[in-house]
Amino acid sequence: MPEVTANMLRHAAMNLLVQKNYSHDELAQKLSYLSDNDELILDVLDRLEKERLLSNERYVEGFIQHRAAKGQGPSRIAQDLEKKGIDPEMIVNALKVSEINWQELAKSVRQQKFGHKHPRKSREINEQREFLQSRGFPAELLANLF
Repeated sequence: MPEVTANMLRHAAMNLLVQKNYSHDELAQKLSYLSDNDELILDVLDRLEKERLLSNERYVEGFIQHRAAKGQGPSRIAQDLEKKGIDPEMIVNALKVSEINWQELAKSVRQQKFGHKHPRKSREINEQREFLQSRGFPAELLANLF
């Protein structure tokens, strides 16, 4: 089997990026299946970042928008981004500037699941609160919802 070169890794990375946006760590993992030369992989990724073809900031922004559109809250989104190797400080900053009204999103998600009628019994309130918390909406955000 021929030795994998930087050009081959770059070509593979570009093919992956055309299909989907990846974080730095995700793309490094994908490229590690082609080469066990970590230094070469990091050099290729650094070059892609300098050329603005690979950007964790852009990845995080898109990830937040996509997940919010699916009805997920900031806690769940942050947790999933951390699992993907994104710096927690970058996540916090991106969530702050995302211009998503998390309160309105939680209200909308609640209405999609349970309808427009507000719960009256504490059992119903707890069920809806637990559902929203499982979707990643923190308790302090839900205080004004019920």
